[in-house]
Amino acid sequence: MRAMRFTKMHGIGNDYVYVDRMSERVDDPEQVARQVSDRHFGIGADGLILICPSETADFRMEMYNADGSQGAMCGNGIRCVAKYVYDHRLTDKEHIRIETKSGIKSLDLTVQDGKVSLVRVAMGAPILQAEEIPIRTDREQVLAMPIEVGGMEYRITGVSMGNPHAVVYLDDVTGFDIEKWGPQFETHPLFPDRINTEFCKVLDEKVIQMRVWERGSGETMACGTGACAAAVSSILNGYTKEQVTVRLLGGDLEIFWDRRADQVYMTGPAVEVFSGEIIL
Repeated sequence: MRAMRFTKMHGIGNDYVYVDRMSERVDDPEQVARQVSDRHFGIGADGLILICPSETADFRMEMYNADGSQGAMCGNGIRCVAKYVYDHRLTDKEHIRIETKSGIKSLDLTVQDGKVSLVRVAMGAPILQAEEIPIRTDREQVLAMPIEVGGMEYRITGVSMGNPHAVVYLDDVTGFDIEKWGPQFETHPLFPDRINTEFCKVLDEKVIQMRVWERGSGETMACGTGACAAAVSSILNGYTKEQVTVRLLGGDLEIFWDRRADQVYMTGPAVEVFSGEIIL
């Protein structure tokens, strides 16, 4: 057994355990993710994020879900990585580049009193081709496509932001039984790599309400890539303008899809909760 230093952080309630791989050793990140994420016997988190050196960017991010599966990208997580490296003096840059499994992301930091308060992330272009998301269908794109789940018909819009998302629109998001329906969407045969599902209600042309079921983690307080996917979906379906406020259980994210440049921008806070050591 040995002690591993960590920092607990969250982006609007989407919480992860962060480990600085420049100074700490993590031999089995899948097992460590399961251990630290347990909210009764561990630290409690939606997963584990490792902050690593990079040969192609300022830093590299590795993220693991609560069940130990590795994810390609986490929008809330990458904002916290940016806050960590600046606040802990690993960089003095207010514009940084972070390598992820879904490519290198550029981030602009808002600094107040020497600490990062907000981060704007260039999330890249949304992937809309069904084959690349991936979703099993003959359609080139999945836009309001009917799907049967548990004997009920829903309509999904498919978007990848480096990880796969299915966006569903409901009349009532607050009372929706996400614990019942979320797993059925996640493991539906249409989704060969499983799916993150955003259950949304359009409030007006600038605001949507969203709850999210994340593959490998269950319902989380927020999902940055999911908010981006929901905003893109809402724009494609004609529900909203190109600037969208996404209201999640943990707070709001501002999403802007610059369609001319085909670039999605996400802006939101990042918070450090506490640091400590855990025995592995």
